[in-house]
Amino acid sequence: MKYRTIVADPPWRYQDMTRMRVRTAEAHYPTMEVSEIARLPIPDLAEADAHLYVWITNPVLTEQRVDMAPMTMVRAWGFEPKTLLTWIKPRWGMGFFYRGQTEHVIFSVRGNLPIPPERRESNIIRAGVGRHSQKPEAFLDLVERVSPGPYLELFARRQRLGWDTWGNEALEHLELA
Repeated sequence: MKYRTIVADPPWRYQDMTRMRVRTAEAHYPTMEVSEIARLPIPDLAEADAHLYVWITNPVLTEQRVDMAPMTMVRAWGFEPKTLLTWIKPRWGMGFFYRGQTEHVIFSVRGNLPIPPERRESNIIRAGVGRHSQKPEAFLDLVERVSPGPYLELFARRQRLGWDTWGNEALEHLELA
């Protein structure tokens, strides 16, 4: 099966985090280096014309603690980054320099699949915070309004009606070789 829209919330590994391990992603789930994520067979799962949404944190976006630039990873999957969406959270969290109150999504396109002008929306998502790393349903609602299906969510934490999922926390998932 090939997908027109793919959403990914990769389990980014942060370098040099042993002293803060209790508060990092590693305390909640297995993580991966960016170069490992880049080797997943995403090019084989995407249609020739497709959208990709990749969640990214500030330290990964600024390449502070990663082994490969995230934009290089997106391009390795055959997509061209176009813009960032920003989730503004109602409270702050951790941070290496500033206390983070945002997360971002790299929106990328493969081939020729523009968002029609009448479907374009704000790149700001205002929504509450759930459990660790849980993304707001408002984000997936937005994706469904502007991007065509079929839909695939990588590193999913739960099932969503009308979506295929892949992730060790989803009830059912695809097998990626």
